[in-house]
Amino acid sequence: MIKDDDPERLREFLKRELGKRIGFVPTMGFLHDGHLSLVDAARKENDIVVVSIFVNPLQFGPSEDFEKYPRNIEKDCYLLEKSGVDFVFMPSPKMMYPSQALTTVAVPHFQNILCGKSRPGHFDGVTTVVAKLFNLVKPTNAYFGLKDYQQFVIIKKMTVDLNFDIAIIGCPIVRESDGLAMSSRNSYLSQIEREQARHLYRGIHSIANEIFSGEFDLDRFKKRFDSYITESIPNAKIDYFEVLDAFTLEAVSESTTHVLLATAVFIGTIRLIDNMIMPFQE
Repeated sequence: MIKDDDPERLREFLKRELGKRIGFVPTMGFLHDGHLSLVDAARKENDIVVVSIFVNPLQFGPSEDFEKYPRNIEKDCYLLEKSGVDFVFMPSPKMMYPSQALTTVAVPHFQNILCGKSRPGHFDGVTTVVAKLFNLVKPTNAYFGLKDYQQFVIIKKMTVDLNFDIAIIGCPIVRESDGLAMSSRNSYLSQIEREQARHLYRGIHSIANEIFSGEFDLDRFKKRFDSYITESIPNAKIDYFEVLDAFTLEAVSESTTHVLLATAVFIGTIRLIDNMIMPFQE
């Protein structure tokens, strides 16, 4: 497995592999089984697997956790080598964003809802770095976890709009045994907060059961979710809970075939997200 921080050496490596199917998994590191499931999918479907590890400063707001975001490069590389990765690209911010760089990439349409509403500028940072990485790696397939579902939809749209010849593949959420979606930020949680965090998925699941039984009343769903979370997690603050069309991220309508149930909740100071997608028939 090759490890490098230089974009030119990445390009040289890829030139030698010309004609092969390349699977790409962009990450911010501090890898867990969710990330490794993306690597496994890439390994099965491609000849070469490239993984990037880059904590992207552009996608963090001024009061967010860029400086303290968990990092463990040595462990990450051990896990990736064990998983059969061919090249790990680990650039510095200076490598990715030279001082004269003035260009950003944005998909404004999806940015005033869900995480985009409470984290202004976040997705501009995501699409900018992913577009740059796509230009460097030129993968056949790129793999993203569906825990960050809004990100997945935005990147898919960017890929179509900018004519990247890349298949964007969404991989299922990987969960702990109690239902908590795996996340690098789970490492911030205290033992008590970790026990409380399982209620995010349980709260979503309870609303999904109501939808499955034929009910649809968004206001009532929001009130029930709010009640469940505040009763189960005393120090929780709900950023949002929404039920939207899973393909358009717009309000549920007669043409909706699948719905997205999505939430972001602060447990203490830690912001966690989760979602579920389910078939829908009004």
